Amino acid sequence: MRRDTFLKSLAALAAAGALPLSARAAANVKMMIPANPGGGWDTTGRALGKALTDAKVADTVTYDNKGGAAGALGLAQFVNGSKGDANALMVMGSVMLGGIITGKPPVNLSQATPIARLTTEYNVFVLPSNSPFKTMKDVVEQLKKDPGSVKWGGGSRGSTEHIAAAMIAQKVGADPSKINYVAFRGGGEATAAVLGGNVTIGGSGYSEFAEYIAAGKMKAIAVTSGQRLPGIDVPTLKEQGIDVEIGNWRGVYGAPGISADQRKALTDMVLAAMKSASWAESLKKNDWTPAVLSGEAFTKFVDDDFASLRAIMTKSGMV
Repeated sequence: MRRDTFLKSLAALAAAGALPLSARAAANVKMMIPANPGGGWDTTGRALGKALTDAKVADTVTYDNKGGAAGALGLAQFVNGSKGDANALMVMGSVMLGGIITGKPPVNLSQATPIARLTTEYNVFVLPSNSPFKTMKDVVEQLKKDPGSVKWGGGSRGSTEHIAAAMIAQKVGADPSKINYVAFRGGGEATAAVLGGNVTIGGSGYSEFAEYIAAGKMKAIAVTSGQRLPGIDVPTLKEQGIDVEIGNWRGVYGAPGISADQRKALTDMVLAAMKSASWAESLKKNDWTPAVLSGEAFTKFVDDDFASLRAIMTKSGMV
């Protein structure tokens, strides 16, 4: 085969996503993080970006933080500004599904392209170090007396900690529609509210509060996992007689309008990054549980979780 013909064939295969990753030119990835700096999505997006470059499937990764409305503002910017861009990724997860259910934004997640689920993280509930309460039992007793007097602080409306708070109220016999939930646009704001004693109880992914728990600035009183988290001496809600278990999964979507081949190429890049030493280090550092799922299985998972969350939130009076 003539050299020019061979090169043209190679270029055509690369464009169609038919070449192995090692044979393609590495991409310049644009990562939409639909949250303010300092929270779980920000940490996930930047860890994934580092893994993509370390795995040599991306030359560069640039980040765009756009917080607000449980990710709906970032989603709108991504959907409207990235059409057909085969190198665009957006961090998302269960929090975004909850926000869409409660906020009913004009854009929908179905307009973007499912790529992969990455991790699951369980929430921890904490008290400010100077709180008059010492345990989840203390919080529950006050919740039963006067639901509105307990100020819950956490992520955006519809986040897993918001849903968990409503589920806790429901399970202990309090009116979930009367919970006093204060939504923050990013993990940094929620952390500051707990440290400042501006909320009664705070909820977030364990990694976001870990350093403050270790320093004694927050007191961890419950985790939302079914069993205690490895190496973390914090009781589950179930251990304390509250039958609630909920996880906060995170994943990535591609831009609207990309082809099936482009979707596969982008998925292959993300899956390759998941196998890097950099990603393994991020899992350990942030106490993330790997939960990799891609292709049609991921698409179905999102649809099923959306339906399940809607049912829980409707039953809890949140919709």
